[in-house]
Amino acid sequence: MLTVRPVTDTGVLRADAVDVVRDGTPILAGVSVTVGAGQHWALLGPNGAGKSTLLSLLGARQHPTRGTVHVLGHQLGRVDMRELHQHVGHVNPRHPLRTPLTVRQVVVTGVTGSVEPPPRWAPTSQQEHEADQLIKLLGLAHRAAARWTTLSQGERGRALIARALLPQPRVLLLDEPATGLDLAGREQLIEHLEGLPAAYPGLATVLVTHHLEELPSTVTHAALLRDGRCLAAGPVDGVLTSDRVSMCFDHPVQLSRSRGRWTVRTHRTRVAP
Repeated sequence: MLTVRPVTDTGVLRADAVDVVRDGTPILAGVSVTVGAGQHWALLGPNGAGKSTLLSLLGARQHPTRGTVHVLGHQLGRVDMRELHQHVGHVNPRHPLRTPLTVRQVVVTGVTGSVEPPPRWAPTSQQEHEADQLIKLLGLAHRAAARWTTLSQGERGRALIARALLPQPRVLLLDEPATGLDLAGREQLIEHLEGLPAAYPGLATVLVTHHLEELPSTVTHAALLRDGRCLAAGPVDGVLTSDRVSMCFDHPVQLSRSRGRWTVRTHRTRVAP
């Protein structure tokens, strides 16, 4: 049985000078990030920057080629990563889940970690109650009995978040949760993500995205990645500046923020006549 170690100033997640190399190609190079309890991080950067790879390391889904990664106080390579997974919720809304189960049934399987529970397994009444509370928190109470195949992509994403939260993880990792959503679906997702800090005060979250407009107002920290390197990491106001984001995406942009939400516009330098 894995012992979850007390939170210290080293953070609940920590990557130190991490390199990842695949088939001789560097994916990450010298990346260092520390995520503390109750912090809400965004990993941003263009395609191929290494964001999902870093998320996979922080979620104990793969080992670094060089450097060290600590998850909940345990160093990867010195712990059975499978034992960490019950404490780390990892949500990929693009997962091609095919199941005849209802929303409630899918969420309850978060207890077992598989949408195909062991034979003769049945959730307790307490687990069913907690699943219903999460379904309500994610705005899906009216769809609890709906079959998975009838859900919109946005509803599926929120159901997967509820499922990941059911085991009460210490960390929630979100890999491009707004991908493919229309405007209404995106805003519904963001609204419910913004409710998580109040419901789970100690929960740390890490969200991967290409788009600043997809960031909830509750994001506290950010990291900018480009070509496998971390250009900046820390409190969100110091990292998400027009100059740094322009450098990260190799495109001149002007950022503005209203009520915690970001807007991005292309910055065109006026040419003198």
